[in-house]
Amino acid sequence: MRLTIQTSVEQDYQSVKRGFTEDLFLKLNPPFPPVQLKRFDGSSEGDVVELELNFLLFRQTWRSLITEDGETEQEWYFIDEGVKLPFFLKYWKHHHRVLKRGSGSQIVDDIHFRSPFLLMDFLLYPVLGLQFLYRKPAYKKIFST
Repeated sequence: MRLTIQTSVEQDYQSVKRGFTEDLFLKLNPPFPPVQLKRFDGSSEGDVVELELNFLLFRQTWRSLITEDGETEQEWYFIDEGVKLPFFLKYWKHHHRVLKRGSGSQIVDDIHFRSPFLLMDFLLYPVLGLQFLYRKPAYKKIFST
């Protein structure tokens, strides 16, 4: 399945790029499930990000590898792909894009995911959608002028 969330922010794309840090990553996490950041190398090809999701009765590890990154005069992007995923996911590819839009930017979360079962994909879609919609006001606040 594919999920795309777009957020317009006031800062130029180079400033937004510099803001994609470990601190931002922590601010973007919704209250549930609580996340403990185990490793954050950055957003360049070869970097690893590892989290522990706490579902109260059990914990799940999520490890992603940054498989690609790039930049043009109009865009900066990186792609993370799931290497070790929670039991409810079997595939994860997240294309993070920051596009130049006049004096501001547009942040695009373009996500492809699959669960072990097609029905579960449809059940996960609104849950993941809400998780990423949670980021919109955070992005707007953090990247305001």
